[in-house]
Amino acid sequence: MNFTVGFKPLLGDAHSMDSLEKQLICPICLEMFSKPVVILPCQHNLCRKCANDVFQASNPLWQSRGSTTVSSGGRFRCPSCRHEVVLDRHGVYGLQRNLLVENIIDIYKQESSRPLHSKAEQHLMCEEHEDEKINIYCLNCEVPTCSLCKVFGAHKDCEVAPLPTIYKRQKSELSDGIAMLVAGNDRVQAVITQMEEVCQTIEDNSRRQKQLLNQRFEALCAVLEERKGELLQALAREQEEKLQRVRGLIRQYGDHLEASSKLVESAIQSMEEPQMALYLQQAKELINKVGAMSKVELAGRPEPGYESMEQFTVSVEHLAEMLRTIDFQPGASREEEEEEVAPDGEEGSAGPEEERPGGPECTGLH
Repeated sequence: MNFTVGFKPLLGDAHSMDSLEKQLICPICLEMFSKPVVILPCQHNLCRKCANDVFQASNPLWQSRGSTTVSSGGRFRCPSCRHEVVLDRHGVYGLQRNLLVENIIDIYKQESSRPLHSKAEQHLMCEEHEDEKINIYCLNCEVPTCSLCKVFGAHKDCEVAPLPTIYKRQKSELSDGIAMLVAGNDRVQAVITQMEEVCQTIEDNSRRQKQLLNQRFEALCAVLEERKGELLQALAREQEEKLQRVRGLIRQYGDHLEASSKLVESAIQSMEEPQMALYLQQAKELINKVGAMSKVELAGRPEPGYESMEQFTVSVEHLAEMLRTIDFQPGASREEEEEEVAPDGEEGSAGPEEERPGGPECTGLH
């Protein structure tokens, strides 16, 4: 059924009164605030009864004011702005009354010649019977109608009820539904807050594990660098020892070659002597020197393969394969990880040894 709604100004400034009326509507029961009006920390207002309904829905285990057990308070969210309201042990009765709003409501009611909803109701007229006001509710069709529609019209075979009765019942149902919805929103918000905390915890734990992972790989690299330095020093010592021996032999052979060359030069000059007597005076000595020089035994030469450094080859293939198997340990507990860190924040002495892949086997040389 369709209705025609006509608004007739009852006061000098009806538009201003309507705007004021909208500001005095409770967001829970959708009616004008009833005494006492409570003011929330976010400066929004609620009927005390509506505030108590929302609070009870959000805190089902909270003891009522008349109970022998005093609770420690509770919390709920403002239905207008979702601001969290924290209450003490007095619950809603601990909130302050908004006397200013109460006084404004009193003045508004005095200035208005009709109640809040009577102005609208008197202008809801039946479309089929223009002079009849809507005053009953059809329970079968679930629509408001007029008395003539019930007697002669489309609702004559339907069951009807007084309009105020259905109005109060549905207002109560809507108020309860709003309270339940607000409480449900609080639970959803609590779940969202909890999941946001889980996200933050995940980020914190991931950051911590990344730091531990970097520290352990840095310790492993430090072990490899230390071992590489030791092996390079061993190789350098062997190189120096071999070079000193060979260079010593080179000097020895060089000295022998120089002495032999000088003796050969002297012998050649002696052979060029034309006088036999003079030649024979020097020949015997030269022959003895040449014979002695030819019989001098020099130090042995380096054995075959002496220059090879293959004995310093390091086998790292099995260590490389072992390093590739490094992976996370799902069963490792947080307590075990904390035990590996010294109280001053530095890793304990056992840390690098544990990170050394293969333990003592990592020194395998061929």
